[in-house]
Amino acid sequence: MAEQKVAVIVGAGTGLSASLARRFAKEGFAVALASRSTDKLAPLVKETGAKAYACDASEKDQVAALFANVDKDLGMPEVCVYNASRRARGPITDLDPDEVKAAVLTSAYGAFLVGQAAAKRMVPAGHGTIFFTGASAGVKGFPESAPFAMGKFGLRGLAQSMARELQPKGIHVVHVVVDGPIANPGRAQMANERGPDSLLDPASIAETYYQLYAQHRSAWSWEIEVRPWVEKF
Repeated sequence: MAEQKVAVIVGAGTGLSASLARRFAKEGFAVALASRSTDKLAPLVKETGAKAYACDASEKDQVAALFANVDKDLGMPEVCVYNASRRARGPITDLDPDEVKAAVLTSAYGAFLVGQAAAKRMVPAGHGTIFFTGASAGVKGFPESAPFAMGKFGLRGLAQSMARELQPKGIHVVHVVVDGPIANPGRAQMANERGPDSLLDPASIAETYYQLYAQHRSAWSWEIEVRPWVEKF
């Protein structure tokens, strides 16, 4: 009997990551969910059979412990998704340097830590997929959003470098640019104002991730953009 494949989702919550957990669980994956706070994950754990782990992705010791525990509890990850990010908004003259540092550590440095941990396991096996969830801010910096742009630009550079290094070794590395707001209950008014399908459906994004995972290695994508049909770009 074949071993159950494992998907690790870091930066788990109730939005895109929840849809990713459902999509991969549907395909028979054992799912590990990592978040700074696991209390909010209880309903998703019950729904998908996932296992939750407390982890601050910007702390190297916590990331190391996360992957060691996943190895022990579930096995080597076949799929790893880095979905964590942090924002600090405001005019450049008013930003708190400590908040900016925390934002960049979560969005970019945490991605490095998680990507490195996943790669250490996948390279010897010769297979696996690593996803990084990007944003519009990773390809264009917006006013009063410098810290988010810094983190997401760094994330994109990390993903591109890792793709060029690891894809010839059998590891599929993908950067997904989410260009637009993702639908959630807190954005109902925004959805009403903008019109039908004006926000990205998280289940549809998750389907794109799964199809990227399923790509044949002769036609791998390293980057893809997803956006609502009405979004300007």
